[in-house]
Amino acid sequence: MIEELLPRSVVVVEAYDVDGSDGSEEAALYPEEAAVVAQAVAKRRREFAAVRACARRAMDKLGVPPQPVLPGERGAPRWPAGLIGSMTHCDGYCAAALVRAADLASLGIDAEPHQPLPDGVLPVVSLPAEAERLRRLAAERPEIHWDRLLFSAKESVYKAWFPLTGQWLEFTEADIDLAVEPGERPHGTLRAELLVPGPVLDGRRVRFFEGRWTVDKGIVATAVAVPHA
Repeated sequence: MIEELLPRSVVVVEAYDVDGSDGSEEAALYPEEAAVVAQAVAKRRREFAAVRACARRAMDKLGVPPQPVLPGERGAPRWPAGLIGSMTHCDGYCAAALVRAADLASLGIDAEPHQPLPDGVLPVVSLPAEAERLRRLAAERPEIHWDRLLFSAKESVYKAWFPLTGQWLEFTEADIDLAVEPGERPHGTLRAELLVPGPVLDGRRVRFFEGRWTVDKGIVATAVAVPHA
C-alpha cells in the first residue's frame, strides 16, 4: 500500500495482523531493542517488534546486514550508515520504508485507521485554510475521513522534516493541500508548504514537501519523499 506512494528507489515492507489477533508470536528483537520496551505493555512490544522485523527485511532487500533499530532523539529511529528511512504502525498494520541516502534526502510515512479524529483534535492540528479545504473535499468525497488524512499527512511531513533539521515542527507550521486523483481506490497527492524556514539542501532552502496518500483496507496511508536539491 505505501510502496506505491514512494519512488521506486525506496524499499517498503508491510505487515498486517501485527496485534496478535491472528495468533502470531511476537517478532524477535535484539537485546538492546528488547531493553527499550521491557516495561511496555504486550501490545506495544508486539508493534515495536513487528515494525522492526519489517525494517530488517527492507535492509536485506537493500543488501545491508540486518541490525538493531534503536530510537534516537525524540524517538526518531537510528538507521545504519548510508540509509534513511521511516516506520509506522497502527492497529493491525505496520510498515517500514528504507532507501539509500544517495537516492533521497529524507522520507516520512504514516498509517492511521480510516476513522474520524476524536472530537476536538482537528482544530488543534489544522490551520483555518486547511479546515476550509477539508470541508470542500468532504462535500465532494464524503466517504473519505479527510480529518484523519490531514493528521496522517502532518505526521509524514514531520517524519521527513526532523532528520533534516533536528527540530520540532508544530502541526500549524505546515500548510497541507490535499488533492484527489481519479481511480477506483481513493488516492491522491499532498503538498506541504513549510511556514517556518525549511531545511537547506545543497545550498537551497526547501519551502515545500511533496507526497502522496491512499485509503485501503480500512487504513489511510501517507508518504513524503524529499529529493536532493
